[in-house]
Amino acid sequence: MVNMWWCRPLVLLSPILSMFTAAGLWVVYFIALHHGKVLPLTSAYRKGNLSAYPPFISFTGNFPPASCYFSEILNLAAFAAFVVGILRYFQLKTKLDKRWLNIFSVVCFSIACFGMTIVGNFQLLEMSVIHNLGTFLAFILGNLYCWLQTYITWKVNLNNQGKVVAIGRLVLSAAISLCIILKHVLAVIPHMHTVRCQWAVVMLFLIYISTFAIDFRHCRFEVVCRDTVERQSQCEDANGSREQQLEL
Repeated sequence: MVNMWWCRPLVLLSPILSMFTAAGLWVVYFIALHHGKVLPLTSAYRKGNLSAYPPFISFTGNFPPASCYFSEILNLAAFAAFVVGILRYFQLKTKLDKRWLNIFSVVCFSIACFGMTIVGNFQLLEMSVIHNLGTFLAFILGNLYCWLQTYITWKVNLNNQGKVVAIGRLVLSAAISLCIILKHVLAVIPHMHTVRCQWAVVMLFLIYISTFAIDFRHCRFEVVCRDTVERQSQCEDANGSREQQLEL
């Protein structure tokens, strides 16, 4: 007996991932703001303020109870994003001439997802080195993945729609890179725009991930569950038919 699950709803996985992750991060921000742990995003940067931190995403998720939600949100988001990356890999497996590019792309994204779990589970003020390593993996390799997928989207050109989608992804990739650069440039002089750039990077990246729904609607994913006994019997039947052909 063969059970086949038609995974058409997986088309909605990437936009649902983006919406729920974005909503979850903003909930964490408002919880931290409510408890007085961070400053409002609309306020001016106050370096000497010891009672509240600037609302970097890592600071919003550093203190309980917000840290509990922050860890859970990033863990679930990393897992769902990893699934999206794997689906994208299989979609391109037979369509891209440069197979190494597809493999390199999914490896980069997998490490970026792992970096997300590090950010979620190792708080900045307690384990800053490990936390910053996770941030580096998530942001830098995540941005690299965006650029790679932009090129792949243009190259593959699914149903002659890929080039239009690639232009949109090019704009998003460039915006993410620009915000990352601005964040590090503005970090020299503490400013609230540095915080806003970080939030912009995350929101733009989530928008980018949601665009994979455009590609997934051109593909049907199937999960096949086959009984071991039946598979063995099919192999024996196949071997028996081959032996009969040889005897004839």
